Amino acid sequence: MAEHQQIHIRNKKASFEYEFLEKYVAGIQLVGTEIKSIRAGKANITDAYCFFRNSELWIQGLHIAEYSWGTCNNHDPKRERKLLLNRKELNKLERKAQDKGLTIIAIRMFLNEKGYAKLEIALSRGKKMYDKRQDLKEKDSKRELDRLKKI
Repeated sequence: MAEHQQIHIRNKKASFEYEFLEKYVAGIQLVGTEIKSIRAGKANITDAYCFFRNSELWIQGLHIAEYSWGTCNNHDPKRERKLLLNRKELNKLERKAQDKGLTIIAIRMFLNEKGYAKLEIALSRGKKMYDKRQDLKEKDSKRELDRLKKI
């Protein structure tokens, strides 16, 4: 079996905009050309968010580029995709997501050891402006300390 390369697509903006309360790893229901695009690294999760429809979790805004060799069987890059979690996790997440100010966002996409695409999602709360400034201060002070350690 050929060794597959590591695919890690991150949502860098998420940790700045949101405070993560709980994290989950979910499978994604994909069609053939989508998984090939993901293996080529052609996916973007920056604007992705999750919502519940009929007690099932769906993701919106996950952009997977069309596969270059996909011909007429290619997928719609912006379509809604179903996320796969077990029922217990879904029920817990659905209850918590109904709280005011909480949302479910995608943090990163990766391929597991079996080659399946997985999505790490987080139940999160939007940060206020002062939280963001505090994070920037901490980041700057950490960078300054690292710089001083090198000297």
